[in-house]
Amino acid sequence: MSRALPTKSVEKPWGQDHLPPPFAAPEGQRIGEIWFEPPAELPELLVKYLFTSEALSVQVHPSDAQAPAGSRGKEECWLVLTAEPGAKLAVGFKEQVSPEQMRAAALDGSIEDLLEWHAVKPGDFIYLSAGTVHAIGAGLSLIEVQQNSDITYRLYDYGRPRELHLDEGIAVANGGPHDPALRRHVPERGDIQLVDGPHFRLDRLDGAPNAATAARYGDKPLLVIPVDGPVTLAGETIAAGECGLADSLSAITFGDYRALIAQPL
Repeated sequence: MSRALPTKSVEKPWGQDHLPPPFAAPEGQRIGEIWFEPPAELPELLVKYLFTSEALSVQVHPSDAQAPAGSRGKEECWLVLTAEPGAKLAVGFKEQVSPEQMRAAALDGSIEDLLEWHAVKPGDFIYLSAGTVHAIGAGLSLIEVQQNSDITYRLYDYGRPRELHLDEGIAVANGGPHDPALRRHVPERGDIQLVDGPHFRLDRLDGAPNAATAARYGDKPLLVIPVDGPVTLAGETIAAGECGLADSLSAITFGDYRALIAQPL
């Protein structure tokens, strides 16, 4: 079962034509996303790399309970890999706004000014609960680990000719500030527990996992995302910039490099 996952590069008008190593954009293409096809054994999780040269839309995702019948909601998290000077992420509002205020601000564009924009740098980590209104600014590359769902309600798109979903988005949006406990800076080295529920766990490892991490992940399947050097998975090399499915943590051989591991709960 352990194997590398198929990789898909997605062109986006807001993508980058010069990607940070180990990635490279084909000549004449602007790559916005590199994502890994979720395996049948772990359909709950999706891993992406995102690369931005322009700001992405202001958007929000529903919870499992709020999603249409038969669909999964979407909670996600970001680990910043590179950031140009002045790069920002918008997460939640500066202060509480009503649904009526949110709608008016989305229609006239002032929602940008109501959002809390955070200057970010490599190593910054943010968890976004369902209902968090957010936007990714320009000049960033990041890893996104999320519930495997494509439900996105767009509230504002800087005048681009794309559909908005104001009724659906405002119905599920949290109009308040983002919980500061869900934001942190990850030290450059060391094992760090980043997420422990409600939908998945995520750890940043610095080489082989310690005993506590191994106990939490147990013998269940997980995803491994090498960050700056390869891991070996059932005899197969999974390079930085790739993602692998492992039938258990013990199936992965870690070198002296950093990696992310993720597992649904």
